[in-house]
Amino acid sequence: MSKANLLNRRQVVASLLADRGDAIAVGGLGASTYDIAAAGDHARNLYLWGAMGGAVMIGLGLALAQPKLPVVVITGDGEMLMGMGSLATVGLQKPKNLCIIVLDNESYGETGGQMSHTAAAADLVGVARACGIADSRALTTLAEIEAFAATLRDVSVGPRFANIKIDAANLERVLSNRDGMFIPDPPAWRARLPADLEFLPSGLVAPQQKP
Repeated sequence: MSKANLLNRRQVVASLLADRGDAIAVGGLGASTYDIAAAGDHARNLYLWGAMGGAVMIGLGLALAQPKLPVVVITGDGEMLMGMGSLATVGLQKPKNLCIIVLDNESYGETGGQMSHTAAAADLVGVARACGIADSRALTTLAEIEAFAATLRDVSVGPRFANIKIDAANLERVLSNRDGMFIPDPPAWRARLPADLEFLPSGLVAPQQKP
């Protein structure tokens, strides 16, 4: 694909997660995590801020533990190259509910934009297929991505692997709430707390003062 026609990463991820349903989304190191957060924070987003190389294995563990839930790993080419051996384990285990998506900008964006191996000889689709992930493909248009996204909730067809060439734009970082006290449904969570705890303005909890 021409460099001039590469896809916008935020648009790609927003399209992938637009109708996610109950899918668990695992974001790899750096930019892919920001992309998932930009598409909308969600109770089933798992952000990996700095665990380079671990996204696929974490996704695999979740897929095996929750076989009825779709698990989608969205990561970058640099992170995937570091954890490439994980594709062999996925190919061996063959979880039907796991989908791996690589946003490939052919660079190591988190360390300064150095050229990655996918800009030269490395073919991640070929590697995934050779590791036993039969449904491995390159997606090159938004129409293909939208069609692929429509099947992400199917837990009977995996494992699957998709590589998407994107532009190398350095976009603003979008961070989810990293406060351990924040959850999507605070009232339900507070109801499970002991009766002698109260919330302070800071969001922390402390024992109520006895009269």
